[in-house]
Amino acid sequence: MSLRKDTVLETARSPRALAAAAVAVGAIAVAGCGDDLSPGAVARIGDETIEKSEFDRWIESAAQTQQTSLSPTGAPAQTAVPVPPDFTDCIDVKREQAAAAAGATQAPEPPTDDQLLQACEQEYELLKEQVMQFLIQAEAIEQEAEERDVTVTDEEVQTQFDDLKAQSFPNDEQFQQFLESSGMTEEDLVFRVRLDLLIAAIREDVLADQGEVTDDEIAAYYEENAERPPIGQPEQREVQVVVTRTGEEAEKARTAIEDGRDFAEVAKEFSIDPASKRLTVQQGSEEMAFDEAVFGAEKGKLTGPVETELGFYVFEVTGIQPARTQTLEESREAIVEVLQTEREQEALVKFQEDFEAALREKTICAEEFVIVGCKNGPEPEDAPPPGVPPTAPPPQGVPPAAPPPGGVPPAPQAPPPTQGGVPPPAPPPSDGAVPSPPPPPPSDGAVPSPPPPPAPPEG
Repeated sequence: MSLRKDTVLETARSPRALAAAAVAVGAIAVAGCGDDLSPGAVARIGDETIEKSEFDRWIESAAQTQQTSLSPTGAPAQTAVPVPPDFTDCIDVKREQAAAAAGATQAPEPPTDDQLLQACEQEYELLKEQVMQFLIQAEAIEQEAEERDVTVTDEEVQTQFDDLKAQSFPNDEQFQQFLESSGMTEEDLVFRVRLDLLIAAIREDVLADQGEVTDDEIAAYYEENAERPPIGQPEQREVQVVVTRTGEEAEKARTAIEDGRDFAEVAKEFSIDPASKRLTVQQGSEEMAFDEAVFGAEKGKLTGPVETELGFYVFEVTGIQPARTQTLEESREAIVEVLQTEREQEALVKFQEDFEAALREKTICAEEFVIVGCKNGPEPEDAPPPGVPPTAPPPQGVPPAAPPPGGVPPAPQAPPPTQGGVPPPAPPPSDGAVPSPPPPPPSDGAVPSPPPPPAPPEG
């Protein structure tokens, strides 16, 4: 299943982040479907089935998280799980929401029952896709870990969860409020933390025994890349800088410096960025106009104003470090790091491809629960983008479906990692945020970012 590339993993920076451990458990890509299922099952992955009761529990949690995210106060909101085929409760709730919105603003004509039904159908399709991906991906993580004989202990999981909970919530009351607003239980969150640790263990196992980088490989890389970093080092210049918003202010700053005032003093008075009064500039790294001016200037000569998109620069070059090529020994450590990273990338991508192919063949889904990537579903290239309903958006006046709820992960979307393949373990949060388990390795080697978590209640 090909997934889009984006940015590296983020760590949420608020108490809401405990949901991040509860969000986005994607780990190993969703795959095939068929129709050989036991009664009451929505999917089977290998010999393990996902029961309809499990799906119902998670879609209810997802719907509650969605409605809470739409609440202006972040408090638990009126929730109606969109249940096909009639969607009766969902239509009633959306009608009430539309009426309340109309009372607060000059709203258009109230939506019709057909419009409300369309909105509920779209909401259900979105939630169904997310919940099915979550459940299949979670089972895939468990099976891959078992096949590789990698484990995490209950003690490790509980310790990690307790630490993250303590960092995220000042007291138990706020934690309980969060559980109520999200529709999740403590067991749900512990489950996600366990998956996070399993993902880290799988990745470590994939990268084990990659072997040492040889002297011949180092020498070959050096010869082929002598003019590029980390071997080739561009010229660098030390500069004193004043940057202003207008050319007039830049002229005043230049005059003050020419009159003998200290550069730092003038920067403090005129510059919009006093912190940058002294810079080390590497050739080719700055905006073109400034870069050309700096590397065309004489050392010790006041230059400017130079107009750029960021402002007007007045500067003086105070030092020059010529371009140079490091020796093989000087660059050895950096070359080894580059080659090791490339080797790991290749190993992860290969694992990704092999895993996806096998998983698609062993995963089947009930007809009414087929999602993108199921064996009897549409091929990924034929399907709409993740989270995009196949029909038009809800008409004006109909309360929209929220963004992907925190109770389940949206369809994974990938940033290009430095190492690709199996997601790396989430970094330890610096502010009490609980990292979400990374989603699965997509077919192009990218590692998806976890979606943003829902906000827990304030206070």
